[in-house]
Amino acid sequence: MSSKLSTFQIFNYILYVLHTGMQWGQLKCPVRWSNIYRHHYRWSKDGSYERLFESSVIWLNDNDLLDLFALHGDGSNAVAKKGATGSTTPATSTRKARNP
Repeated sequence: MSSKLSTFQIFNYILYVLHTGMQWGQLKCPVRWSNIYRHHYRWSKDGSYERLFESSVIWLNDNDLLDLFALHGDGSNAVAKKGATGSTTPATSTRKARNP
């Protein structure tokens, strides 16, 4: 696909987009952004990222470089409620008062 760039360079462009949160179309590189995205899409679907992560953790552990002192979970997939359906104060009515 992108013979101008090495796999290492493609991966670094992907990391840059994911780190900055920029849109793929705004990526400045010597090849079309869609070529970089195509690699990202293929690698995310075929399990390459998962294998990369697992092998890096194994390597760090084998070389006594794995530090689990501070472990932070990513909350980007956590379900968040967007507003409550009821009133926050049960005694307060949100209906308009009627005149008798």
